[in-house]
Amino acid sequence: MKKQPPSLNEDDDSMDDGKNVAIISYLTALGLLVAFVLNNESRNDFSTFHIKQSLGIFLTMFGVFVLSYIPAVGWVFAGIGLAATCILWMIGLIHAASGNKKTVPFLGDFFNRIFAGI
Repeated sequence: MKKQPPSLNEDDDSMDDGKNVAIISYLTALGLLVAFVLNNESRNDFSTFHIKQSLGIFLTMFGVFVLSYIPAVGWVFAGIGLAATCILWMIGLIHAASGNKKTVPFLGDFFNRIFAGI
């Protein structure tokens, strides 16, 4: 009978599951919805944290999209806002993939406050 390596225990499996759900949450709005459903089945603090961050980033992207319809200056808001939210999205995805529970710069703490009920 083979023994499992000592590094594989229940906490590692829980972290891996949370990490997978956290990564899924950053993959499109559909991925966010799938991650939300998966996290409701078995709550994981790490994945919940990243779902909040991802939801905030996607809602910010939506807000930037709405601002792009302002005549004459909308394209400026859209260009700057889209670039900024894409950078936040990449930072969040990198934190989730590396197992770090860090907020995205500038807006991450705000996202955690407004989505505290999730």
